[in-house]
Amino acid sequence: MTRTLADLTTLRVGGPASRMIEASSEKEIVETVAAADAAGEPLLVLGGGSNVLISDAGFPGVVVRDTRREIAVESEDACGGAAFSVTAGMPWDDVVLRAVTEGWTGIEALSGIPGSTGATPVQNVGAYGQEVGDVVAMVRTWDRQEQRFRTLARGELGLGYRTSILKESLHRDGGWHPTPRYVVLSVMFQMRLATRSTPIRYPELARTLGVEVGERVESAEVRAAVLELRSGKGMVLDGDDHDTWSAGSFFTNPVLPEDAELPEGAPRFPAGDGYVKSSAAWLIQHAGFERGFRLDGAAASLSTKHVLALTNRGAASAEDLLALARTVRDGVRDTFGITLVPEPVLVGLTL
Repeated sequence: MTRTLADLTTLRVGGPASRMIEASSEKEIVETVAAADAAGEPLLVLGGGSNVLISDAGFPGVVVRDTRREIAVESEDACGGAAFSVTAGMPWDDVVLRAVTEGWTGIEALSGIPGSTGATPVQNVGAYGQEVGDVVAMVRTWDRQEQRFRTLARGELGLGYRTSILKESLHRDGGWHPTPRYVVLSVMFQMRLATRSTPIRYPELARTLGVEVGERVESAEVRAAVLELRSGKGMVLDGDDHDTWSAGSFFTNPVLPEDAELPEGAPRFPAGDGYVKSSAAWLIQHAGFERGFRLDGAAASLSTKHVLALTNRGAASAEDLLALARTVRDGVRDTFGITLVPEPVLVGLTL
């Protein structure tokens, strides 16, 4: 069994784990998590490894990987749509492909996103005008604090832009980092039955499809267009392309009070509740960081396709990536007074 965490993450950095468990059942996952917590052993529940940056020293505890790959259809009819449950370890893009194939609409624009299904409600993963929160019905979890199973309905998840109570519990209730208080075991989705997509919300996707914002097209066409767009930005995994040796977007788009001063020309989108959202990529580029930017002698750089991705050019260390992230963060802060927040979970590291 592979013991080096670099082999299990899309950034391809990270040292060894003290102990690794590949769990093939819910029972095994829960028993491993509960035993680690009872013993005070550090715990890292690792999904697809696509949203994590792990120390070169590795992880001094138990790493648990969910190897289950199951989709269970609970119901499917014209009135109620499709209701189906997915185990946390299922690769997310396999779920999207199944939905498009079956005529379950609502996640076709989330094609090509790496990682596991269990991570999607934690981050409330979103892209090209869709979010997982649009179609999540409930999430089955193991509550590490109360030592019991807990099913959280959509309204209890606190879903927002790249956040949820699942993610917030990394740092609340005494601090559970780097694994949240709530360990996701499976996710229940509810989607409409249709071969056509939900209304296209994202202008770039609409232009690629040759339609107006608000129109619907075949979901398979949306999936193909999104995969094309993501590939052009180095956001579809390819072992031969170092631009895909990344954690995707390293910084979240800043959400600011609506009266906040933004530089002239910076994107400004309503975010609700008196807030607006801008573009981290715009701020990075206009602070002077171009695609491919790297520090002298470092094996990490911004993607040559997209400034929002920090990439491993083949031999980068975690410290190389952190140094690059700090340089970009500080450059944006010094230029615009806005501090960007990293999206990946940092394990054994601080920015």
